[in-house]
Amino acid sequence: MSDKPTRILQAAARLIARRGVRGLRVERVAAEAKVSTALIYYHYSDRTGLLRRTLEFINERAVHYTDAAFDADADPLAQLSQMLRLELQDDAEVRENSAAWGELRATAVFDAELREQLAAATARWVADLAGLIDGAKAAGQVATGIDSAAAAERLTAQVEGLSMRWLSGSTTLERARALLAQAVALELGTGRAG
Repeated sequence: MSDKPTRILQAAARLIARRGVRGLRVERVAAEAKVSTALIYYHYSDRTGLLRRTLEFINERAVHYTDAAFDADADPLAQLSQMLRLELQDDAEVRENSAAWGELRATAVFDAELREQLAAATARWVADLAGLIDGAKAAGQVATGIDSAAAAERLTAQVEGLSMRWLSGSTTLERARALLAQAVALELGTGRAG
């Protein structure tokens, strides 16, 4: 069993994924995590603190499962493709993370503080991908004229959109993965789908 602060964050992520940010109530999180509301206030001060820390937690989980793509011996293009594919897994934690991320992104439209935190997390993701694209350029896998940051930004947006379509039943997981592989090939001009 995980420690109580982790259980609280897991419960908050689950509730955001299911009910959205507006449905996030400290009392519901406490019941879901099987802890007292006082313990939540002790660790996170208030609902806003809990929400901010839950966004960090969701981002940390995504980094954890996408880190599987990083291999010192693998080529940068393969790592990039794998890192993006790992965002489209039929895994409960990945689905929950993606749904919660989408809910947080939608809420950030109206919440400047959350928008700032989400923008910083997105910028880190884009920078990681841009670094891999730069590595692929150095390895001669993609054209040197490609704007790495812009390509990374478009690819992360593509993953988010495909994830939402898959999670909402608008497309299948297989189709989302195929479209993503095509997007990588088109974006980076590799001619290989994946």
